[in-house]
Amino acid sequence: MSNKQKGTEKRFHSFSEFYPFYLEEHSNLTCRRLHFVGTTLVIAFIITALISGNALWFAAVPFAGYGFAWVGHFFFEHNRPATFKNPIYSLWGDFVMFKDMLLGRINR
Repeated sequence: MSNKQKGTEKRFHSFSEFYPFYLEEHSNLTCRRLHFVGTTLVIAFIITALISGNALWFAAVPFAGYGFAWVGHFFFEHNRPATFKNPIYSLWGDFVMFKDMLLGRINR
């Protein structure tokens, strides 16, 4: 029986320990692609807000980031987003996975 089935959660002591788990939680290609789109929009919205001086772009950041990611998890990956389990490592993991996808280290 896995930790998920037992209802227990593994505790991570470092991001390097967490990241392999994060990638397992994002094994579905469509889910990863949706994360990539969401993260791209997050970066674009932040840059737009800073350049334009219009803070309303910041309000769109969570909708872009979480919206695409949650669709990926609920409809394609069929799991709970890692952000519910480890919010800080999960956010960090999203940007590392984005970078790894850009560099071709992970299938996109």
